[in-house]
Amino acid sequence: MDFTDTQLHRYSRHIILPEVGGIGQEALLRARVLVVGAGGLGAPLLLYLAAAGVGTIGVIDDDTVDLSNLQRQVIHDESSLGVPKVESAAARIRALNPDVAVKVHKARLTKDNALDLIGRYDIVADGSDNFATRFLLNDACYFAKKTLVSAAILRFDGQVSTFKAHLGDPHPCYRCLFPEPPPRGLVPSCSEGGVLGALAGFVGSLQTTEVLKEIMGIGEGLSGSLMMLDTLHASFQRITVRRDPDCPLCGTHPTIHDLSAH
Repeated sequence: MDFTDTQLHRYSRHIILPEVGGIGQEALLRARVLVVGAGGLGAPLLLYLAAAGVGTIGVIDDDTVDLSNLQRQVIHDESSLGVPKVESAAARIRALNPDVAVKVHKARLTKDNALDLIGRYDIVADGSDNFATRFLLNDACYFAKKTLVSAAILRFDGQVSTFKAHLGDPHPCYRCLFPEPPPRGLVPSCSEGGVLGALAGFVGSLQTTEVLKEIMGIGEGLSGSLMMLDTLHASFQRITVRRDPDCPLCGTHPTIHDLSAH
């Protein structure tokens, strides 16, 4: 594609990177990314995807902006209190980069809309805050043959990984790591256990980096690995995640064949 003078100026720090160049920036401008959740992780995801020039960004969330969100959800501000998060986020993205087409989905991801919605995008970034959505996204992305970049945060800890089991061995899915959701009440939510605000920006930025790398096809991704962060003790650990032959979704003899169980 031919870049405009404005685009050459805007994306110059990308284009001069040998690993990115004009080809990589063109891939970003043509890419379509769905971000699930416009909260703590979704905020840095949406801001940095937009700043990078990802051409089409979809955002799905059914919540409204609350004062307690502003401690970490930096895409919103006090003027957005009571406004749907997707609308607040879309306005900020449009102000940041007019190159970006924003697709707003004010809804909750369900088994009824997941496949249709995910099918409209190239890659999915999970910024949700509950296990039900994480497992639904994993299964839906597998059936839709879409790459999923997943992250989670709680208190001072975070984790990031990429799942693309639809490509076959050796790529695992989320269920290879976590076969089923934990019992209700075992793992507290951020509203119950708390979360350091800056952690959301840290982990969300790392998650965004993995999305951009997947789009451009550069570097070493996190498929087959789980990056774990303990920011209270400045500890970082990368562990290997192997494809599970007994996985109910992507294993040798799968028992999950659609989204009906959700």
